[in-house]
Amino acid sequence: MAPSSTNFRLDGIYKQRQDGFYMQRVKLAAGVISSAQARAVAAISERFGRGTIHLTSRGSMEIHWLREEDLPQIKRELAKTGLTSRGACGGAVRGVTCSGHGFPGFPHLESLARRVHRHFTGNPRFEQLPKKFKIGVEADLSGRRHLIQDVGLVLAGQESGVPCYDVWIAGGLGREPQPGFLLEAGLPEGRIIPVIEAVIAVYTTHAPPPKRLKFLARQFGEQKLRQLIEAEPVFAESFPAESGFPENLSTGESGSHQVELAVFAGELVSEQLIRIADAADTWADGIVQVTANQNVLLTVTPGGDVAVLGKRVEDTTGLKWDTAPQAFRICPGCHECSMGLSETRTIAAMLLEQVGDTGKKLTWALSGCPNSCTQPQLADVGIVSSSLVKGDNGERTPRFDLYRLGEIGFGNAVARSLTLEQLVDEVRHIA
Repeated sequence: MAPSSTNFRLDGIYKQRQDGFYMQRVKLAAGVISSAQARAVAAISERFGRGTIHLTSRGSMEIHWLREEDLPQIKRELAKTGLTSRGACGGAVRGVTCSGHGFPGFPHLESLARRVHRHFTGNPRFEQLPKKFKIGVEADLSGRRHLIQDVGLVLAGQESGVPCYDVWIAGGLGREPQPGFLLEAGLPEGRIIPVIEAVIAVYTTHAPPPKRLKFLARQFGEQKLRQLIEAEPVFAESFPAESGFPENLSTGESGSHQVELAVFAGELVSEQLIRIADAADTWADGIVQVTANQNVLLTVTPGGDVAVLGKRVEDTTGLKWDTAPQAFRICPGCHECSMGLSETRTIAAMLLEQVGDTGKKLTWALSGCPNSCTQPQLADVGIVSSSLVKGDNGERTPRFDLYRLGEIGFGNAVARSLTLEQLVDEVRHIA
């Protein structure tokens, strides 16, 4: 008997817009993957799909154009290299994201992300949730990504050598953006997982499907929601200090250089991913990092001139190396996604033609629907495909909302329901 659509989603699978085809999402803790695992993803894409891989703004990988009959074997192929897609879609704890790549303490963030990932992934206590539950680990507040998570963890320092984190909860974007609020400040690492469990317990008890945690923050208010969470017995628990060897794959070795490769719209072909894995083996200790801006970052081993190393990596991978690559987050849109309202890659390429030197210093994001998967409200310039409007000729064309980021919180809508021509004019004025 074929699995239900709900089980498809719990295994990280969505139907594509095109009938008979599926997308498989692969969870990567903090966006980190080994070169051997990257080659496995490339091989799966080549064997079962059309040889394309999409890098997401949450540091995951997606393989498109898959057939239903191949999905069980794809799951086995991923498992052979220690990769999983369990909970990457549907009502479960999603992949643990991080945008702190290049931060000197990134290995600490990755270690926590891996522990959280391991604890919640595939655990039946944390599946069949009312809706998706997102967790992020951040180096600081600057990117504001802690504001969009169900649980956002921000490094707050150390206490007796133990990392401590500020815990933010109940944030989210989508059709009703709502910034998270600070639940606990300076929480020792050993208490992080118990507190997340307490948050999930309250969420599953009180939120009706398909509501997110932010629904409870609106319904109860911050104070009552906090009281409910603190009343959970697990809230006060603390895990013992971690022992044994470190869990992080990235080393953060002193003197290392960051080489970031620009990947337009996060779209790779399998051969490019293989070349990236080759470059990682040669210069980056076999580790590849997927950034929150859908680029690839290699932490190259100490020694040598970074410009020379960057050029060598660029020549190997065929991707452009830049000390500050253009940040333009782009989802698949209606190219593959059933929710997409616009041809995001085509539109992004059109908009990039209008971006001059000033615009290249800004961060950009284009979302193909109001779900805001590319986090447009966190970009200097955010664009949301908000609706389809039928014209006099009967043709339905997309309309766009334009956001600009301010000093605090989310970006504000400065224009709504723009036609594509109007959007291009607005972008030309900005850039």
